[in-house]
Amino acid sequence: MKNLLGSSIKDLENLAINYGQAAYRGRQIHNWIYNYRNKKKNFDQIEALPLDFRLKLKNDGIKLSELSFQEKTLANDGTLKLLLSTGDNESIECVGIPTAKRLTACLSSQVGCPMDCRFCATGKEGLKRSLNASEILDQILFIESEMNRKVTNIVFMGMGEPLLNINDLLLSIRSINEDFQISHRKITVSTVAVPKMISKLSAKSFQILGKCQFTLAISLHASNQKTREKIIPSAKNYHIKNIIEDCKQYVKETGRRVSFEYLMLSGVNDKIEHANELSNLLRGFQCHVNLIQYNQIDEVEFKRASLKNLQLFQSRLFNNGIAVSFRQSRGLDKNAACGQLRQNARNK
Repeated sequence: MKNLLGSSIKDLENLAINYGQAAYRGRQIHNWIYNYRNKKKNFDQIEALPLDFRLKLKNDGIKLSELSFQEKTLANDGTLKLLLSTGDNESIECVGIPTAKRLTACLSSQVGCPMDCRFCATGKEGLKRSLNASEILDQILFIESEMNRKVTNIVFMGMGEPLLNINDLLLSIRSINEDFQISHRKITVSTVAVPKMISKLSAKSFQILGKCQFTLAISLHASNQKTREKIIPSAKNYHIKNIIEDCKQYVKETGRRVSFEYLMLSGVNDKIEHANELSNLLRGFQCHVNLIQYNQIDEVEFKRASLKNLQLFQSRLFNNGIAVSFRQSRGLDKNAACGQLRQNARNK
């Protein structure tokens, strides 16, 4: 146990006992980690602990954080994007998205990404490695510290493909629920969809968490296989109709509806015929479509669909009996699309 993030109260009590301390010292550590937002995040700040205990923990290499601050941008709408450094000198991004009543943390699950979605800056540099649970959780603490308020909602929509890091994903969700006191229903796991991994996600969730109550969001972005392969080259390995069938089974197993993320790309997937095709694909099971404005990047040819086309698309889905909403992109003035800040830092 070199990093304490993600450790349960019982784990920390045992840690204290192993160092010759009373069990309640472990509860003090837990309380300090999760109830006090502190940029320094080191044992020197936990003055409630005996000095000799703090020194022993430090000397043994026990840490409260593996990440360090590198860079940040703040958009006009209040969206905060952080670039953080890992212990092995890689860079990851996370985003804090505020509204009056909530603060959503958009977290990364990997350094880079292997999925190579053509609209995404992260995939341009490939996958370096997966993040461990403590590195995932640390992103929340950095966002809370910088924004000076508690995170209320979590979306795994940052760098990486979460379903290729299932164990650490679910371990972090367990801590988010138990330690950060954020309900499973306020957590969303977004995936491009990987063959056989949707069923594995539900099975592993019941195994590790005892339930599967978070929201699964599929980055669909197309109404047919040909268009999806144009947008997401890796989609050739997982036919869109098979994805839908696996999602229907997921709904049966978990009782939770599936969300489908649909990035509106001008001239690619934003026509009325696409809306009708998408309606036929999704009709008949518990799901929801989330239409998204594209946050453009310079390196690709895709352009944001017009607001008129988006509204017409939304109306057609609604009239066809499909639950649908529109999510406006945040941080448009500060390159808040996934991977942009990391890429810009590398190009400096």
